[in-house]
Amino acid sequence: MVALTTPNIAKAERVVVKIGSVLLVDEATGALHRAWLDAVCDDIAAMRKRGQEVVVVTSGAIAIGRGPLRLTSQSLRLEEKQAAAATGQVRLTQAYQESLDRHELTVAQVLMTVDDTEDRRRFLNARTTLDTLLRLGAIPIINENDTVATTEIRFGDNDRLAARVAAMIGADACVLLSDVDGLYTADPASKPDAEHLPQVTTIDDDVRAMAAKAKPGHGTGGMVTKLIAADICMSAGCHMAIALGTVKRPLAALEKGAQCTWFVSAAEPRAARKKWIAGALNPTGTLVVDEGAAKALSAGKSLLPAGVIDIEGDFDRGDAVTIASQNRAVLGKGLSAFSADDARRIKGHRSDALEGILGYQGRSEMVHRDDLVLDD
Repeated sequence: MVALTTPNIAKAERVVVKIGSVLLVDEATGALHRAWLDAVCDDIAAMRKRGQEVVVVTSGAIAIGRGPLRLTSQSLRLEEKQAAAATGQVRLTQAYQESLDRHELTVAQVLMTVDDTEDRRRFLNARTTLDTLLRLGAIPIINENDTVATTEIRFGDNDRLAARVAAMIGADACVLLSDVDGLYTADPASKPDAEHLPQVTTIDDDVRAMAAKAKPGHGTGGMVTKLIAADICMSAGCHMAIALGTVKRPLAALEKGAQCTWFVSAAEPRAARKKWIAGALNPTGTLVVDEGAAKALSAGKSLLPAGVIDIEGDFDRGDAVTIASQNRAVLGKGLSAFSADDARRIKGHRSDALEGILGYQGRSEMVHRDDLVLDD
C-alpha cells in the first residue's frame, strides 16, 4: 500500500464520532458510564471551541432502557428491543445534554433508519437538517430509530450508520471509538503476535480477511462492519479511524497520536460527492438556463431560479437533472432542490419571491453548487 499523509483529527472541519454501547453502558447493570461520557464531551467541547463541527452517532438506547422496563433476559424479542429503545433514548439524550450543558452546548436528537439515507427525498431532508443544526452550533446526537426499525430495514450496527452520516454531510473524518485500537493482521486476542496496521489505503480481500468476529455483549458491530464503514467513508472522500475508546479522553488521545488505524481516502469529500453525481446518477429531467446563468455556473456559482427559462421532464426533489444552455448544449448535471412542478412555478423568479409563490420557504438555489458537476 502507498502511504498517504496521516490524517489529523484536529484539522478536520467536520467530524463524525461513533460511540458504541460497550463504552457507554455497564454490561452487567445497564448503568451509564457517566464519568467516561463527561470526558468524551469535554473532548467534543474542545473541538467545538476551535471551530470544528461535531456529529455524534451513539449506541446504547436499548442497553439503557432494559433496566427501567425490567427486561432481564439476554435475548429480547424485537418488540421488547423497540420498547427498550423508546425508554432508553430519552435517558441517553438527556445524559448527553447534561454533560454538554457544562460547556453551554446544545444537543439535538436525530433518529434515523436506513431508508433515510437511501431515499433521495429523505436523504436531502436529513442532510439539510444536520447542516442547519451544525450551522446553528448544535451537537446532533444520532441513533438508529430502533423504535420503528425492523430486522429487515435496520442498519444492524451504528458503525455503518456513522459512515452513512459522514458521507451524507460531507464529513472530513469519522472516528469509530471502540474497545480495540485498530485493525490487526489477525485477532490479537487469539494471536498475540498479530501486527497492528496504522494506516490502510485500500480495502481488498487481504484486508477483509483480517477482520475478527464481534465480541458478545450489547454491541452488534465487529471488525467486519467497521471495514464496511471504512469502505463507505473512503468512497465519500472521508478519512476514518478505528480508535481505542476505553481511555478517559479518547479524542484528545487520538489528536496526540494514540495508536489507531486510519483508513485514508485519496479524495476529499466535495470531489468524491461530485464524482458520484457525475457517474452514478441518471438524469430524469433538464433545466434550461439563460446566458447569464451559464456564465455564473462556469464561475462556480449555484443555479438560481431566476436563471432558469425552461423545465423538461418529470422529477422529484433530489433527483439528478441535466443543465443545458438555451441552444440545448449540455453544461453539466446536478441535484434539483425542487420537484419539476415546483421548478416550473418558480423558474425566472428571484429567490426572495419563492415563498410567496410556493407557500413555503424552500432553498434559494435551484441547484446548489455543491450538488452540481459541470462538463469539461
